[in-house]
Amino acid sequence: MTRLLAASLISLVACLPAASHAQAFPSKPIRFVVPYPAGGPLDTIARLLGAKVAESTRQPVVVDNKPGAGGNIGADLVAKSPADGYTILMGAVATHAINPTLYKAIPYDPIKDFAPVTQVASTPNVLVVNPSVPASNVREFIAHAKANPGKLSFGSGSIGSAGHLAGELFKATAGVDMVHVPYKGAAPAMQDLVGGQIQLMFDNLASALGQVKAGKVRALAVTTARKTPLAPDLPTIAESGLAGFDISTWFGVFAPAGTPKEALDRLHAEFTRALAAPDVREKMLALGAEPVGNRPEEFAAYIKSEADKYAKVIKASGAKVD
Repeated sequence: MTRLLAASLISLVACLPAASHAQAFPSKPIRFVVPYPAGGPLDTIARLLGAKVAESTRQPVVVDNKPGAGGNIGADLVAKSPADGYTILMGAVATHAINPTLYKAIPYDPIKDFAPVTQVASTPNVLVVNPSVPASNVREFIAHAKANPGKLSFGSGSIGSAGHLAGELFKATAGVDMVHVPYKGAAPAMQDLVGGQIQLMFDNLASALGQVKAGKVRALAVTTARKTPLAPDLPTIAESGLAGFDISTWFGVFAPAGTPKEALDRLHAEFTRALAAPDVREKMLALGAEPVGNRPEEFAAYIKSEADKYAKVIKASGAKVD
């Protein structure tokens, strides 16, 4: 009996080191990859949320900017990282819905290589025109564009940007002929819009509001399916005659595919809790981003619908990045 008890104690002690390592997630710092440069709204919001999650989990959340190739470099890094929940991505409409069709090839699969955690936010764009354009609403603008085929130019921050594709979708649904002028960023495009070199653009609402309030450009409608609390007086393009029109810049949290359910559930709980915090919501709205915080399956379904929509728009426009 003594010999049997001793053997049992030895077995128990042998198991203790392994049990001590079975710690709840997260038990070490989380790397939060942002596939765009530091300083932009997406980076700012990632840092805001990261600080909240770090406070709650008592583990550092380190934002790591990995820009390049329209977000593809950072997304690929996370796709190929260990699937343990400690390397996550702030993905966006570009990395998961636009780039797969816009680029000749990307090094990751936006569906198979990722586990969606939650959509963080949606940022509406707004149709703005130079004050010289004789239109105070979308219907008047469409009539003006149809009367002047090929004479109106719309600017965007780049080929394949949300502003560019919003213009292409507008052309297709309204049946108007407009010329796309891509710029190296939305800011120089807005400068030319104010100066009258181009007649319109679909710009980020938060970025455009300053010029709208100053009277340098005229806002006609927002591009999202629903009105936005950021500009409640502005109608949507959809309710202005183009039913179904819905374009926004959105972003959300992703983990590598195969990440354990325990880690995914904890990440979802922490990020949605952070998004619900009043101070976080206030700061996000000030940046022009409407907080979301949906379930992973809802986010996954939304990504698929967005990818299908943008694939059609991109193919119809002929836009391509090699």
